[in-house]
Amino acid sequence: MCDSSLGEARRDSENSRMFHAYGLYTHIQANRLRSLLLLAGFVVLLLALLFAVALLFEASQDGALPQIMARALRDLEYGWPIAFVAAGLWFAIAYFFHQRLIDAATGAGDVSREDAPRLYNLLENLCISRGIPMPALKIIEDGALNAYASGVREGHYAVTVTRGLLETLDDAEIEAVIGHELTHIRNRDVQLMVVAAIFAGIFAFVGDLLFRNWGFRFSPKRTAEEGRDRGGASGAGLAIIIALAIIALSWGLSVLIRFAISRSREFLADAGSVELTKNPDAMISALRKIESNAIIPDMPSRMGAFFIESPTRKARALFSTHPSVDDRVAALVRYAGGRDMPKLEAPPPIEDHGPWEAQPAPVPGAPGFLPQDGRSPLDPPSHGPWG
Repeated sequence: MCDSSLGEARRDSENSRMFHAYGLYTHIQANRLRSLLLLAGFVVLLLALLFAVALLFEASQDGALPQIMARALRDLEYGWPIAFVAAGLWFAIAYFFHQRLIDAATGAGDVSREDAPRLYNLLENLCISRGIPMPALKIIEDGALNAYASGVREGHYAVTVTRGLLETLDDAEIEAVIGHELTHIRNRDVQLMVVAAIFAGIFAFVGDLLFRNWGFRFSPKRTAEEGRDRGGASGAGLAIIIALAIIALSWGLSVLIRFAISRSREFLADAGSVELTKNPDAMISALRKIESNAIIPDMPSRMGAFFIESPTRKARALFSTHPSVDDRVAALVRYAGGRDMPKLEAPPPIEDHGPWEAQPAPVPGAPGFLPQDGRSPLDPPSHGPWG
């Protein structure tokens, strides 16, 4: 009977582990597909941006709106290869100078085994046990709790943590955070975020250039006046409005797509940390601690997507770089079998009734301060069993 119960319990445990492993794998695959679809959206937005620029150029010429749009489409057909080459050069610059730009923006500094032996040993042991090339270590001298991964090619990856995280988290929690960042490296998340940041930068640069420098030249009012001076109605004003709307929409959507990619990659990295460490509870505990002290003063907002938790002020869900910690913990509990840490509540304050106010009734059965057998406190003490 006992052997049968033990066998059933063992089978239930194995089924539970299989369920969580399958759920974790499904979760990873779903996020990976979602990120690829979101990244493909950038290409569509880039083509839309090119069409808007061509539309602005053609709006400076004479003609009705259909003619202007036809010429803009023809310009797009001939101009998109040049634009993609220019974007490629932009990518090449980011590829070679990415790490220097990141370090300069975050204030991260190199650290050796002698400087941080505990952190170095945790990273080294995890990399050796999982057959992962060891990245460089960097530290931000700040009391906040945060970390990020950086680097876009083999031999140049780095894991950076804050001093506050190193001094506050225990070994298991630090290992979970390191596993999270190593997952970003293994899954090429850093490259993906660099691509997203570059696309968003292109849209911001082009939009700023057009609105600041060419705003008067391509103003609808001025173009309409020029059309009347030429003796005929012109569709240039409407074409400019359409072009500016496309540019603004492309920039806004590029930011939203970048944030959406970042949110999906954080779920994926949390799951990957559990795969590396086999300890979902440590990942949950680390997230709960980081949640309360993740803000790094003066950190540029453009760097927020790289960190394990946003180091800047929280934004609304649609414009946030990270999913909420509650959502991340819920995913770990559901798919990885983790256990959430209950939030401790402060006990109710003790009421001071004072010496002259009515005292609360004694708990039935509890020993009271005064005798409960009808005697007065001034009565002589009763004799015990020995006297």
